[in-house]
Amino acid sequence: MNIQLLVCGRLRKGAHLDLFQDYLKRMDWTVSVHEIESRHKDQAKIHLDECSQILERINPQSYIIAMDERGKSLSSRKFAAKLQDLQNESRSLVQVIIGGADGLNDEIRRRADFLLSFGQQTWPHMLARVMLLEQIYRAQQILKNHP
Repeated sequence: MNIQLLVCGRLRKGAHLDLFQDYLKRMDWTVSVHEIESRHKDQAKIHLDECSQILERINPQSYIIAMDERGKSLSSRKFAAKLQDLQNESRSLVQVIIGGADGLNDEIRRRADFLLSFGQQTWPHMLARVMLLEQIYRAQQILKNHP
């Protein structure tokens, strides 16, 4: 499976980056990360720029999962089953989007094939990135029947 993470912001040196890289090394699936950064100072312009850059990177042939508080919360096993279904459908590319501080705009939400949520709580987007990669790794292990 080929998974691309389209994420806003850059992970800096520290615990989040170390943990993220550790999970990335463990992956059997191909996972690439595209960090999106805006050079604007105004928060409204940052949000518009981030969303615009995300839309430019969306591959029309990919299955899009957008992380969004309005999305569906899945157990780890159900998330693994979702990824298995995509593999069975011969989806060659899955793109997962994590927005910046202001989230995603309606255009990205409409473009997404699936909205995924980590629940109703608000998580820092850098921590959400680590949590997402951990869940992708866990799904991979579940599908390999690893305990």
